[in-house]
Amino acid sequence: MKTNTLPVWPALANAGLLVLLGLALSGCSQTGATPQMPPPPQVSVAAVVQQEIALWDEFTGRIEAVDKVEIRPRVAGYLEKVNFEEGRDVKKGDVLFEIDAREYRAAHARAVAEVDRAHSRVALAQRQLERSRQLVASKLVARNDLDQREDDLAQAQADLKATQAATEQTKLNLDFTRVLAPIDGRVSRAMVTPGNLVNPGVSLLTTVVSVDPVYVTFEGDENTYLRYQGLDRQGERASSRIASNPVRMGLADEDGYPHEGVMNFVDNELDAGTGTIRARAVFANKNGQFTPGLFARIQLLGSGKHTALLINDRAVQTDQDRKFVYILGPENKALRRDVKLGRQVDGLRIVSDGLAANDRVVVNGVQKVFFPGMPVQPFEVPMDKPETAPPAPAPGAAGGSAH
Repeated sequence: MKTNTLPVWPALANAGLLVLLGLALSGCSQTGATPQMPPPPQVSVAAVVQQEIALWDEFTGRIEAVDKVEIRPRVAGYLEKVNFEEGRDVKKGDVLFEIDAREYRAAHARAVAEVDRAHSRVALAQRQLERSRQLVASKLVARNDLDQREDDLAQAQADLKATQAATEQTKLNLDFTRVLAPIDGRVSRAMVTPGNLVNPGVSLLTTVVSVDPVYVTFEGDENTYLRYQGLDRQGERASSRIASNPVRMGLADEDGYPHEGVMNFVDNELDAGTGTIRARAVFANKNGQFTPGLFARIQLLGSGKHTALLINDRAVQTDQDRKFVYILGPENKALRRDVKLGRQVDGLRIVSDGLAANDRVVVNGVQKVFFPGMPVQPFEVPMDKPETAPPAPAPGAAGGSAH
């Protein structure tokens, strides 16, 4: 008859492990050593910023010239000269083009001669009228002769006015052979070269755009427009139709919005097709760096001033659909706070709920905090400079190793 017996080697192995464990514990108790806990991790903390802010809304637009003039001739003729350098600045009154003026100069000379002739006819009519008055007074001629002389003088004076008007027109035509810059600005290329026939009001010679100041035109959506109206009714922010609200601008190759301007126009209706309304700001352009047609990023003052709490985005952590931060609690323990966030203002994030003004937030080293309530070693830094490094420890300040 067979009997079942337990394996001998596993039982002996378990007994050996128990003996070794007992010896180890006995040795530790005899030497008096205790397990060493790691020191709290060093983290950077910053005080929550509390300040008065105003929100800015962002748009995109295009730079436009305040004045843009198409230069066209006002008289017909053959173009003789182009007197400007293409693409350069010109002053109001500069002669840009010259049209062959010989025909107009001759017409003006004829008109001046007609004026002289008309003056002579007026003088003759005046003398004849005076003689007729004397003869009528002497009863040597009939009254009808005096009436005729008065009519002759009136006709001569009317002819003089007509010739003077014609002379003025010929003088204008002669002046129009010199095409002048109507504004200060920057001229384009010459569209017509010398030797070509130009026609009044038809031939485009060039264009001139003003340089300083410039407009930036952009469009806002319907919801933004309605919000601005509400702020105006509540007295928090005046409408840009009646107030020069501040505007900031940045070009495509610039960081931020370094240029400052003001609003000067809001359209009178929304575009039903796009649901947007056109608006315009004006910027100084003393050095000519803003060229019409350039893309521009715009920030428009979008609220009244109010007090807000601000933190650095580096402090914000995500837990599924919730945002949270760690604040420094009693005994330097990191405590979790769920927060509600708003938009950015000058590089910091608005916190609408979850923090108090006197809280200190972990902004650098938050990855070292493994659970809420974990002790940390805080180092104070500015909220806008969370990467500030802690000072180096003094020589000999480090503790010795445990034995």
